Amino acid sequence: MDNTTEGRWDSLPVKLNDAILQTLDELKFTHMTPVQAACIPLFMSNKDVAAEAVTGSGKTLAFVIPIVELLLKREEKLKKMQVGALVVTPTRELALQISEVMEHFIQKFPQFTQILLIGGTNPIDDVEKFKDQGANIVIATPGRLEDMFRRKADGLDLAGSVRSLDVLVLDEADRLLDMGFETSLNTILGYLPKQRRTGLFSATQTQELEKLVRAGLRNPVRITVKEKGVAASASQKTPSRLANYYTICRSEDKFNNLVAFLRQHKHEKNLVFFSTCACVEYYGRALETLVKKVTVHCIHGKMKNKRNKIFADFRALKSGILVCTDVMARGIDIPDVNWVLQYDPPSSASAFVHRCGRTARIGNQGNALVFLLPMEESYVKFLSINQKCPLQKMLLTGDVVDVLPKVKAMALADRAMFDRGMRAFVSFVQAYAKHECSLIFRIKDVDFAALARGFALLRLPKMPELRGKHFPDFPATTVDTETIRYKDKHREKQRQKMLTELREKDDTPFPKKSFIKNKAWSKQKTRKERKKKRTAKRKHNEGSDVDDEDMTELLNDTRILKKLKKGQISEEDFEKQITSTSCWLSG
Repeated sequence: MDNTTEGRWDSLPVKLNDAILQTLDELKFTHMTPVQAACIPLFMSNKDVAAEAVTGSGKTLAFVIPIVELLLKREEKLKKMQVGALVVTPTRELALQISEVMEHFIQKFPQFTQILLIGGTNPIDDVEKFKDQGANIVIATPGRLEDMFRRKADGLDLAGSVRSLDVLVLDEADRLLDMGFETSLNTILGYLPKQRRTGLFSATQTQELEKLVRAGLRNPVRITVKEKGVAASASQKTPSRLANYYTICRSEDKFNNLVAFLRQHKHEKNLVFFSTCACVEYYGRALETLVKKVTVHCIHGKMKNKRNKIFADFRALKSGILVCTDVMARGIDIPDVNWVLQYDPPSSASAFVHRCGRTARIGNQGNALVFLLPMEESYVKFLSINQKCPLQKMLLTGDVVDVLPKVKAMALADRAMFDRGMRAFVSFVQAYAKHECSLIFRIKDVDFAALARGFALLRLPKMPELRGKHFPDFPATTVDTETIRYKDKHREKQRQKMLTELREKDDTPFPKKSFIKNKAWSKQKTRKERKKKRTAKRKHNEGSDVDDEDMTELLNDTRILKKLKKGQISEEDFEKQITSTSCWLSG
């Protein structure tokens, strides 16, 4: 099916309310997209729906319209504190966007009120707003919604309010699970009535998602919307009007190429994706200085209260640059994005597809470009096979100027910039080491000297990955980096105070501690991995056929071996004790 038009709204087998048709006309949505044409009639005829469609296919209207229609058709009108519809979505930005669309449609129905429950605001304010205004439609992120269910002591009985629920929508459901919201979702589902309509919308299907479909939906109708002219066996996961490119450049040329590209496209709207929050902070500041007369915004997951405003400001711009992490990669609809630039390939192949999908939305033209190192070129073939996402090679033309000396000068002028560069480098190495495609993105293949030059570092950071290695190809600055001052006078004063305290401590003799050598940060096990290992070990022990006697012998041998390693016994004593233990156990 063509992803642009699928007939006019009046061609639906169910008739839409006149006020809804009027709103669609005002918003200039003259034709339906395939996902809208497929979902709306099913939803309105009281079917559960599990829809998979390429990113940018118009999924939001596919559930907003049925929500309003189903609430209008209720026999018993909703009271102020009764919730008739609930939309759960993974990020604040996406929740804000859905809320804006919903607002357009309920303006003509003053009997309905909606509330937005997302992080970044005081939860008590949300409680008071709900108690004061009520809400028939709730649009929320899982964490805040779960919190609201526990606010009975503050006078909000949300569990009571949702007893009247008609419709639940889980938007970007695959990402809800990717982001670790499974426990929150199960808690939320536990509060909701079983007799309801449920819609589950996503761009990809996974095994975890299948479990959620079985748990939350009753005999759902499954909808998969494919791109026009693409065989079902090889369904393309990015919009057909998206031109997907890649370019190959060395580490030390990568940022220069990005700056040159953004200068050439400064009158357009561009998203630039980096792999970590620290990289966004560092390179975002550099771009603000290097790409003149362009508005540059930065957004990432660690920004708590600012994200909503930054997102709204960028959406309103005609042209500009948004430097971001994958917090912006899913479901977000920013009008007229011309280019999606992936400076760092994301940690998973599916995230690559979702990043690209921020452009070419609902049938519009769009372009995406990923920057790869020569050793990463095989990623292109991997994406083509694994994600059905073919890429064309692009040779970057035009003036490429070496801007790295300017970035170094920025670090020398302000310690805050110097710190950002060091943190960005460390975080990038850690993220690279954890890449899903570890056969292509191998940390052992990384040329750290070239990478550090590309980051315009003044010196290499002290980190386990670099310990014991020499980098003659990296020219460290002759400036003592400890002398670099913060431009912020208060911050510099604090640093000087801390340095004085440290010098005083150094003058005080104290017993020497024995430190355990750090493991490379990129190789350290995450808490989840350690837990998995412990569980596996316990299961192994439970099913083990080693008898108690053998286990006792093994433990004794281990104790004796530890004594030998610590120098508490000689090798001769070790031999004697091992043999005597074995004899004692077998005697």
